[in-house]
Amino acid sequence: MKKNLLYIMSGALLLSSCHVYDNYQKSEAIPANLYRDTTANYQALAADTVNFGTMPWQEMFTDPQLQQLIQTALERNSNLLIVDQNIRAAEAGLTAARLAYLPSAAFSPQGTVSSFDWQQAVKTYSFPVTASWQVDANGSLRNAKKQAIAQVLQAKASKQAARTSIIASVANLYYSLQMLDEQLRVTQETSEIWKKNYETMQYMQEAGLTTNAAVASAKANYYQILASIPALQKSIASAENALSLLLREAPHAIARGKAFTAKFPEKLSAGVPLQLLSRRPDVKSAELAMANAFYGVTGAYSKFYPSITLSGTLGFTNSGGAMIVNPGKMIASAVASLVQPLFQRGQIKANLEVAKANMEISQLQFENVLLQAGSEVSNYLMAYNTALRQEEKRQLQVAELESAAEKTMLLFKNTNSTTYLETLTAESNLLNARLSLVNDQYARIQAAINLYTALGGGSESYTEKEVKLYDAIIKK
Repeated sequence: MKKNLLYIMSGALLLSSCHVYDNYQKSEAIPANLYRDTTANYQALAADTVNFGTMPWQEMFTDPQLQQLIQTALERNSNLLIVDQNIRAAEAGLTAARLAYLPSAAFSPQGTVSSFDWQQAVKTYSFPVTASWQVDANGSLRNAKKQAIAQVLQAKASKQAARTSIIASVANLYYSLQMLDEQLRVTQETSEIWKKNYETMQYMQEAGLTTNAAVASAKANYYQILASIPALQKSIASAENALSLLLREAPHAIARGKAFTAKFPEKLSAGVPLQLLSRRPDVKSAELAMANAFYGVTGAYSKFYPSITLSGTLGFTNSGGAMIVNPGKMIASAVASLVQPLFQRGQIKANLEVAKANMEISQLQFENVLLQAGSEVSNYLMAYNTALRQEEKRQLQVAELESAAEKTMLLFKNTNSTTYLETLTAESNLLNARLSLVNDQYARIQAAINLYTALGGGSESYTEKEVKLYDAIIKK
């Protein structure tokens, strides 16, 4: 009997060695150029600078008030708390998959009272403990465990993606508030200047140096600037409400720095494609999805091969076959069973084809994620380069327009060589340029934040435990 069982198990192991114990190999099919090299035209990248994507968010965003807001969001945000529960569920599934290797045991006491033709009742009882153990001869338990590991790591990659998104959203809203504050400040300062201008023109009208139409036009432009202030204040309140939502708080005013400044490296290194892969949570998740699908295929293959189950019973009973004995006696039994699928109406083969199709889908999705990552990095590198150059030129424009506006006003007040229309045009051009400069500064900041996010910035590295889980399912 023992020899026969050994032969059966050995045969099953030999049969199941085809496909069912394969290991997923880390994909090496990485495109050489995931993102465009902008160094040929712009000096925005430098090989010796720090890799932008690997910077901790505390180093990326140095404003103390912004750091506090990000920390609060990471602790309280509802989306992150939901993802934590998903991780908890995935880890419970992994625990169940690991415990599947152990025997299962059950205690099932029974008692019966029976009587034949109203004779004296006969009482029988048994107190058995049953145990069964599925031998993982076909690799089904092993593949299910590896799939469970992939699901845990995917859940953690989802948390990293949510974490990175929250950091970027908080930073964007914070700098949006500072941009709006700066636009409001510029508008209010300009309104004061225009108020003084039309008051000055009123005095000039009284002296016969200008006309009523010029004064009316100056006053109308002053009111036009005042009318834009409530719209800015409304935008500020809306941005504060949106940021409060990220913090999981009721809408309230957000404390922030007064100066609209954000210092980022002037030269950025995007890193090589492999570094990009190692940081982005969506790339991690896509790779883990491939591993999950791979073990789904190996699991589908295992269904073609025999499954072996060992079971036994040990208990105390007074029912010994056809006899009732008192007191009861100990009873023990052991059974080994083998189930070899013969005909399952095509279900096993269909499941294999579905698993293979899912594997192909996961490979295509992984490739698409890589290409999407490269496109995003290329776009944000270009946006950052463009914003740097545009901001530089805008600052020169503002300086020239400030000088022109000042000189035009002096000429208008002290000579007859210029007209009010020229003064009005100079002031309008200066206001528009100063507001455009604020927009350019924000565009640079936003592009830097987006590039940081596209490179996987803000993602935490795998813990030692997670590295072991990763190595357990992906062979490098």
